[in-house]
Amino acid sequence: MARVRARGNGPQGLPGISVTGRRAGTFCLLLVVALCAQATRVQVFQARELDRNGANQRLTIERYAQPRGDILVGPDRVTGSESTGGRYAYRRSYTDGPTYAAVTGFASQAYGTSQLEATEDELLTGTDGRLAGWSLRDAVTRRQNPGGDVHTTLDRAAQQAAMRGLGSQKGAVAAIEPATGRILALASTPSYDPGAFAGYGADDQEAWNRLQADPDEPMLNRALRQTYPPGSTFKVVTAAAALAAGVVTDPDAPTGAPFPYVLPGTTTPLVNDTPACDRPGLSLAAAMTLSCNSVLGYLGVRTGLDRMAGTAADFSFNDARVDVPVRAARSNFDTRMDESQLALSSIGQFDTAATPLAMAMVAAGIANDGTVMRPRLVDRLTAGDGTTVQRTEPSVYRRAVTPAVAAQLRGLMTDVVEHGTGGNARIAGAVVGGKTGTAQHGVGNSGTPYAWFIAWAAPAGSAAVPPVAVAVVVADSDATDVTGGALAAPIARSVMRAVLGG
Repeated sequence: MARVRARGNGPQGLPGISVTGRRAGTFCLLLVVALCAQATRVQVFQARELDRNGANQRLTIERYAQPRGDILVGPDRVTGSESTGGRYAYRRSYTDGPTYAAVTGFASQAYGTSQLEATEDELLTGTDGRLAGWSLRDAVTRRQNPGGDVHTTLDRAAQQAAMRGLGSQKGAVAAIEPATGRILALASTPSYDPGAFAGYGADDQEAWNRLQADPDEPMLNRALRQTYPPGSTFKVVTAAAALAAGVVTDPDAPTGAPFPYVLPGTTTPLVNDTPACDRPGLSLAAAMTLSCNSVLGYLGVRTGLDRMAGTAADFSFNDARVDVPVRAARSNFDTRMDESQLALSSIGQFDTAATPLAMAMVAAGIANDGTVMRPRLVDRLTAGDGTTVQRTEPSVYRRAVTPAVAAQLRGLMTDVVEHGTGGNARIAGAVVGGKTGTAQHGVGNSGTPYAWFIAWAAPAGSAAVPPVAVAVVVADSDATDVTGGALAAPIARSVMRAVLGG
């Protein structure tokens, strides 16, 4: 009987697999492994890179798939979101955009973000991890969290007063609550409407291009990102350094400053703007009231470079990391100078340059018994349901001078307003201390001077820390009297009156 051999049986009696089949199976298995490895590489190791790839539209579509959180001034929302009916479902909108542009910045589908719209972008878009819930359904579906809100420290009345005061002039205002560092007003003119280019269309591109080409630079934040020679407003810092160092012990006593005061190592006298300063031996009090260059230049040299630079640093000069949380430009006081340059720097000229925010910190520190608080523009961050995500607490930046020296400086600044160049800042029923400045610039000082005023104000008879300090600069104006007292002081007065409730 013939033996029958089963076909296709393997050595173990199971249905057999040919060599070719085994090879094909092995190849398919390798393909699956390779596919898994590639998917892992793309989804895990390259995920961040792909998310940031400009060609990846998924994240951009998700970003604008829901309303953006809002920025608030007091109880009022100064931003919003509007439905587009297009691929990007929502675009940013602004209420009175030019008034708050220096604070909000812009959020554009085409051009990105700036200012608070940039620093708080993750919260506003709902991608901030602090907004994430614990729902399993949310984790599985990867549902985007609603955007949170940014509550600013701004005082609406003060901000509006700042913008009205600046008007069509090129300039800026920064106002601070001295005891807490809360920024009450931050204005820059000319301004712009951030809603004009919030979308992605041809009209948005046209508005953006028009703003970029504007020679007046309306998108430049002059309150935070532009520095100017502070002129005679810097004499407050010089007076602070001289008093702190003991170079001046009695503001009413003669300083010994000669007249004329010849810049050290030169034959060039440091000239004054008024003949009332043209006599030797003036006191610091008289020199501040009259704004005498010769006396303050002399005192700066007497105080010395190290102590002058140290005091300037305590008021935020030479600090490149002043964040509010938007980063301010670095204000400058040179740390390597000869004595003639030091004399000029001590009256706010030569290479000395400051943002309006830095000069507001000077006034606020003096108002706050010598303690400079860290300026802040955000009061708190909240989730979409109103719960607080983060609250920004007051913090000390530096102790610039002692309370005793601060009290002397407040007296000097009060005299400037009551008897000197700052008379336009007087407020009925309030005590106001200030300092004017008219800073020269340009080749051969040929440019239109910068008109400055820094000040603080408090209700008459109050023993509390003054509730407002302010710095104003008018960088370009059609006025014929381009001085700090004529142009900047009235703006400061209107902002301070708004805070005082007048």
